[in-house]
Amino acid sequence: QPSRTLGTTPRVHHNPSATTHSSPSSSTSSVNETEISHFSALASSWWDPHGPSRPLHLMNPLRHDFIRACLSSSSSRDSTSPTTPTGLRYLDVGCGGGIFAESAARLPTTHSVTAIDPSPTILAVARAHAKRDPFLLLPHNSSSSSSSSSSSSNNNNSNSHAGEPRLTYLNATIETLALPARPADRFDVVSVFEVVEHVDYPAAFLDRVGEFVRPGGWLVLSTIARTWTSWLTTKLVAEDLLGVVPRGTHDWDKYINEGELRAYFEGKGGLWGPPRVMGVVYVPGLGWKEVRGSEKVGNYFFGVQRV
Repeated sequence: QPSRTLGTTPRVHHNPSATTHSSPSSSTSSVNETEISHFSALASSWWDPHGPSRPLHLMNPLRHDFIRACLSSSSSRDSTSPTTPTGLRYLDVGCGGGIFAESAARLPTTHSVTAIDPSPTILAVARAHAKRDPFLLLPHNSSSSSSSSSSSSNNNNSNSHAGEPRLTYLNATIETLALPARPADRFDVVSVFEVVEHVDYPAAFLDRVGEFVRPGGWLVLSTIARTWTSWLTTKLVAEDLLGVVPRGTHDWDKYINEGELRAYFEGKGGLWGPPRVMGVVYVPGLGWKEVRGSEKVGNYFFGVQRV
């Protein structure tokens, strides 16, 4: 399919009437109530590894692989240093039931995870599941892994985040979330997994999301290319024929090609470094596998570092 600009208004092929289902400030909100209702209806089965969210459970290990690859490729030592000497601070946007957020909070390299979602129904499921593991709700012990070699600026940042729980869920959109005043207090990793293809104004959404990435931090996302192959696999086969994904989960017209994302970030005047991209393919019985070049036809990961 022909490429198009990642605009701040609804896509040419996307039904303009869909904007009437958005939240009151549709011009500034990423929330589409129809999309939220669809995923809220699936909330009770979110943590069933064999239920409708099974593809997300199977994709989660690759999410972590991709983030590690991004962090290891950072352009300098200073840019890879987290804002606290005790670990990385994550912001997970559109966290759903918390599949990624929980797993990130358990990593020894993590200081804290803030996870946001506009659906109170889904967040109730996420919070209830997190309560099963008291470790997730405890404040990080900022003194356990700090070292005397840490810079004074890092120590100051550590103190400003002292007492943060490892995992915090907030019923919020990226537009309503308060932006930390100091750039250094923003996040080391901002994740947007399987979200951008569900918003009506992707460029405006990404503009706001990018503000939460600290200098040297990473914005990582996953989405789907808009091709006839992806229509066949995600709509006809996955939704209509096999029922692996609940019908109505995806709107093919809102898929975003890798080249369109690349052009969006390249057009930000040097704010972002060169992107890292990883194409992935779902193999029945085996799960998700990295396949070079598949970002041009279907699912892919995309990461950019804030300069």
